[in-house]
Amino acid sequence: NGTKVEEFILLGFPGTWHSRVFLVVVLILKYSLTVIGNASIIGLVWISSNLHTPMYFFLSNLSFLEIWYTTGVVPKAIGVMLGTSQAMSFRVCILQLFFLLSLGSTECFLLSVMAYDRYLAICYPLRYNSLMNSGLSTRLVLSSWLGGFLAISPLAFLTSRLTFCGPDVINHFLCDIDSCLALSCSDTWPVELATFLVSIIVVVASCVVTLVSYMYIISSILRIQSAHGQKKAFSTCSAHLSVVTIWFGSTMFLYVKPSAQNSLDLNKLVNTFNTVVTPLLNPFIYTLRNKEVKQALGRAFQKK
Repeated sequence: NGTKVEEFILLGFPGTWHSRVFLVVVLILKYSLTVIGNASIIGLVWISSNLHTPMYFFLSNLSFLEIWYTTGVVPKAIGVMLGTSQAMSFRVCILQLFFLLSLGSTECFLLSVMAYDRYLAICYPLRYNSLMNSGLSTRLVLSSWLGGFLAISPLAFLTSRLTFCGPDVINHFLCDIDSCLALSCSDTWPVELATFLVSIIVVVASCVVTLVSYMYIISSILRIQSAHGQKKAFSTCSAHLSVVTIWFGSTMFLYVKPSAQNSLDLNKLVNTFNTVVTPLLNPFIYTLRNKEVKQALGRAFQKK
């Protein structure tokens, strides 16, 4: 009929009013804990001189990223659940898509950088301070942020060129690639190809760097003679390994596939885990599994 859709309606999660209100309360609680937890890590690293190392510099950047990552999703999702803000213009949809995918790509790069940092610390302990100096750590962080946003720019541009003729309902609480492809009435092959290539370059390449780093790390740990030494070496990277497993597992499910137009309901559940649960888990994983962070936290409370 020649008309184009300029606005989408987000469905969120189906259910009764009471069930949606319950979900909103859960989202608000998780969002608050995520912001408080990650902001606490940033503040702790800032005020504790013994945490002024590359490892915690990377961790504070990851926490800063997680705050913005979940902020790009939860406030809008709450409006969708309550039925007060279900509409989203096409431009805002593309902006949210670009913002979330760019932050997700940056997280992939940051996690691989953190794995490389642990590789240097465990495999070259005597040369670590000279190899991973403040200049290199700063360049690695800036490259992660810049690379994450640059990698998604072509994909966001191609998605913005799609045409939508109706329907205008997105079965999701956010605007993502799968939903756009499912609703578009134009040729989606360029976007699907770009999505697959970007996911291979960003997700798979980052995952490979991380896996190779941990192969060398585990090999070095096993060569340590004492059980105490092995336990101490493994404790320095166990928290990061937990985060890596959770993040790359869910991200590869969502994006590393030839076709994006399938399992939208399942993708919605995995996206919930990726954008709401994972940012909440990260600060607790690093706090509970890291002695230095717990000691710095204890000192901070003692000062008060």
